[in-house]
Amino acid sequence: MHIGLIIYGRLDTLTGGWIYDRLMVEYLQAQGHTVEVISLKQHHYVRNLADNFSRRLYRRLLDHNCRLLLQDGLIHPSLVGLNQRIKRRHSCPLLAIVHQVLCHQPLKRYQQLFYRAIERRYYKSVDGFILNSETTRASVESLVGRQPPAVVAFPGGDRLGYLASDAVVESRCRRAGPLQLIMVGNLTPNKGVLPLIEGLSRLPPESWHLSLIGSLTMNRAYVQKVRALIDRLGLEDRIDIPGPLDGEALAGRLNTSQVFVLPFSYEGFGMAGLEAMAWGLPVVGSTRGALKEYVCNGVNGVLIPPDDSAAFAQQVQRLHADRTLLTGYGQEALKTFRRRPAWRDGFHKIESFLLSMAK
Repeated sequence: MHIGLIIYGRLDTLTGGWIYDRLMVEYLQAQGHTVEVISLKQHHYVRNLADNFSRRLYRRLLDHNCRLLLQDGLIHPSLVGLNQRIKRRHSCPLLAIVHQVLCHQPLKRYQQLFYRAIERRYYKSVDGFILNSETTRASVESLVGRQPPAVVAFPGGDRLGYLASDAVVESRCRRAGPLQLIMVGNLTPNKGVLPLIEGLSRLPPESWHLSLIGSLTMNRAYVQKVRALIDRLGLEDRIDIPGPLDGEALAGRLNTSQVFVLPFSYEGFGMAGLEAMAWGLPVVGSTRGALKEYVCNGVNGVLIPPDDSAAFAQQVQRLHADRTLLTGYGQEALKTFRRRPAWRDGFHKIESFLLSMAK
């Protein structure tokens, strides 16, 4: 089957959504399908809305012979109006891959209303959905006001490998010294890096060390704010910022860390958290978003209310002081990973859904 996929930029971009799309493409190609990737340039959100008036883009999207046309949901501002025009000229189903619902991000009220109006119109313009979590499914259904054709295909946690033994978790958790924290996510406002640092600054400096793994170029202004805050608080020796890592380099970092932290981000799924669990790391995350679909508070990690820096700091200090508790959380995290579907399981569901929609 010939399938089209419309994305912004390149599939090798290191974010959860693009990783999901890339692995899906590789799986479909391995099953004998042809996937044609159509890349558009990403600008500012409002600038991309102007794409809907581009005759060149309209002709480009009509000029294909795909049985199905997939669209990464991130691209919705460029297609919110074009989709209706495309459907009048082309009979192939349009399917959206939704990793994150933008209007549910922690934004100012007027921004949420603006994004909500655009996203609702876009979601109503497609014929079905590939969704990464039940949380995302509920968000989409609340916007379209119905239950559209959809498949929920969870990301796997097995991309970077995993621990084979619970014993490694115990020896690592009981290692003396500062609690080794790691956050994997691009340094952008939606990941909540600034409140994360502010929360840790409440703690004795000898009790923790943080590694921030992710792109330093997606939002350079925000990275400057992060560095300025670190300098102002005198935390240069406590926080390591190596930039984006993947593969063996990222797996190595996870294997030497003790806790994964992402407490101030709304996650559509939180793939990095599950990958951390594969290495026996408990997750300190937010009650907001989809982390609660696999992080059980007080069992394999901790979920805190949004923007509660004091609660976050309290939980980190608790895990530093009680290594028996930390060990139990880490071992339960590894068990959680083992129970979760692998990437291949989710992609098999996607392939079956695509075949049903192409009939």
